[in-house]
Amino acid sequence: IPTSPDETGREVEDRYIGILQTVKRAVKIPVAVKLSPCFSAIGHMAAQLVAAGADGLVLFNRFYEPDIDLSQLTLLPNLELSTPSEIRLPLLWIGVLSGRLGASLAASRGVDSADEVIKYLLAGADVVMTTSALLKHGAGHMKVLLDGLTSWLAARDLTALDSIRGRMSQHNIADKTAFA
Repeated sequence: IPTSPDETGREVEDRYIGILQTVKRAVKIPVAVKLSPCFSAIGHMAAQLVAAGADGLVLFNRFYEPDIDLSQLTLLPNLELSTPSEIRLPLLWIGVLSGRLGASLAASRGVDSADEVIKYLLAGADVVMTTSALLKHGAGHMKVLLDGLTSWLAARDLTALDSIRGRMSQHNIADKTAFA
């Protein structure tokens, strides 16, 4: 993460763009960029990355945040797994960016149940990712997520994800200020 007070936001953004362009020149497969939520203008940064060749964006990266052991006076690289309460910021930005960039959007925070999967899809995510839920509940939890999504869709007589994807995005709702 950019920790130098001498580094400007523009320099950080330029570094992201430069890395993306280098990777795109080196590979022939689609490239997604996992964004930090710490940019001052996330929408603009997302648009710059897509213009520079990003095929997809992953919202959002989680940084390791150290703690301090008071008895040993050492930094602890504690990793806390994400919780459903962390969905709100990526949900906001997926909802704002959906249908506006021409790139795939992936959600990667706070997914523990089918509810979070459904919310992300309604906001406009093309992909919903989870690591914390699998670490907490085991790989079999994927079936719980899929079954929950399938049941929710069936209860509404829906058969395709495209019937809900982006339905609640800023682009598709009447009151655009709901995302402001």
